[in-house]
Amino acid sequence: MTSDRIKSLRESHNLTQSELARKLGLSRAGVNAWEMGIAVPSTHYVKELALLFHVSSDYLLGIDGTDTIDASGLADEDKDVLIQFTQFLRAKNQRLEQKIRECDAQV
Repeated sequence: MTSDRIKSLRESHNLTQSELARKLGLSRAGVNAWEMGIAVPSTHYVKELALLFHVSSDYLLGIDGTDTIDASGLADEDKDVLIQFTQFLRAKNQRLEQKIRECDAQV
């Protein structure tokens, strides 16, 4: 899983294995080994990959199924708006799921 995510992120950022290796200060063979599942990145490289690709280390390791939004550079007020909007959408989805359950129960 980690291997697939590293490869997918690298490709989505239009980087070759050599370019990624250069950014991380290691050999292309090292990146290739990660993508082939022959080796796994050390904690140091998991952190570097997460920072480079703006994802969580949990995502890279296949631990966390949650999505993230990069809010860096936004004012605190803007971050508050994002949080409020996220809460609104969650509540809307919960209401919709409840209505679906009620309809299923009636059938």
